Amino acid sequence: MLYKFFIALSLVFSLQHAAAQDIPLYEGAIPNSRPAPEGYAEKDSLGRIFRVTKPVLIPFFPPEGKANGTAVLIFPGGGYFLLSMPACEEIARALADSGITAFIVKYRLPSDVIMKDKSTGPLQDALSAIRLVRRRAAEWGIDTHKVGLMGLSAGGHLASMVATQQERTAIPNPENTDLRPDFLALLYPVIIYDPAVPRTRENLIGKNPSTETLRQYSTDQSVSSKTPPAFLVHAADDSVIPLKNTLAFFNALIQHNVKTELHVLQTGDHGFALTDLPSGGQWFQMFQSWLRENGWLTTTGNSRPLP
Repeated sequence: MLYKFFIALSLVFSLQHAAAQDIPLYEGAIPNSRPAPEGYAEKDSLGRIFRVTKPVLIPFFPPEGKANGTAVLIFPGGGYFLLSMPACEEIARALADSGITAFIVKYRLPSDVIMKDKSTGPLQDALSAIRLVRRRAAEWGIDTHKVGLMGLSAGGHLASMVATQQERTAIPNPENTDLRPDFLALLYPVIIYDPAVPRTRENLIGKNPSTETLRQYSTDQSVSSKTPPAFLVHAADDSVIPLKNTLAFFNALIQHNVKTELHVLQTGDHGFALTDLPSGGQWFQMFQSWLRENGWLTTTGNSRPLP
C-alpha cells in the first residue's frame, strides 16, 4: 500500500510539472567538483534522491496572474545522505497556490568521490540557488527583496548556514549579487552538531571534526543581528532530531534581537509536511499569516486554507 502511495505521488508530481523543466544551477563548470567515476549516477527511489552530480532548481510557478513576487527556495532533508522529496513537493505546491514561486533545490550531497571539499559542496549549491533566482527575478516575476529559504531537517541546517554565515565566500559572485535571504523558515532542523545526530554530522564534516569545526557547523553559534527573520516549527515528540535544536536557534535569534516566531507541535514526530499531521496544515496557515504580517504574502496571491 505504501509503495503504491509513493508511486501515485510521483506520477502526480510528474504530470503537474511536465511543462516546468528543471533549471540547472550552473551554466559552466560546477565548483568544487571532481569527475564522477563510471557508475556514479543519480538515483531516485520512491522520492528519495541519491548521488546528485548536477544540481538543479525544480520550479513550482503560481497559476497565471496569481504570483505576488515572493519566492521560497526549499531544501530537502535526508541527513546529507539523500534528498527526501515528497514533503517538499507538497509544501511547494501549497506555496505556489498561495501565489509564491517555489523552487526545490536539488543540491549535491557531501561526497569525497565527486567533491574536493565535501563540507562546502551543499553550501555552494545553496548560495548559487539564491544567486540564480535573484539574477533571473525579473524573468520569473520575483521581487529580489522577497526571496526566502525553507529547510527541512538537514535541509534546515543548510538553510540556516546560508542565513547565518554570510561572510563565507564559497562561490564566485562577480556581479556582487546579494546572497542574504530575506527570511527563513525551518522545519525540524538540525542546528547543533552534537552526538545526538552523528550520521548527519559525519556525512558533512567527517567522524573526527575539530572543536572549531563543530562550533562553525552548529549554526546557532553564528546567529547575529544580520540574520534574517525566521519562522520555526518542530514537534515536541520528534524522535530523530531533538527539539533542543530549534530551541537553541530560537534563543540565539532572541538574544540578537532578530524577529522570529516559534511553533512547537504536541505531536508530529519527524518529517511531516501538511496532510500527515492530526492538525493538518495548521502550521502552514500560521506560516502564511507570518509572511503576510511581514509583507511577504500579499492578497494578490490565491491563498486558501489547507486541511
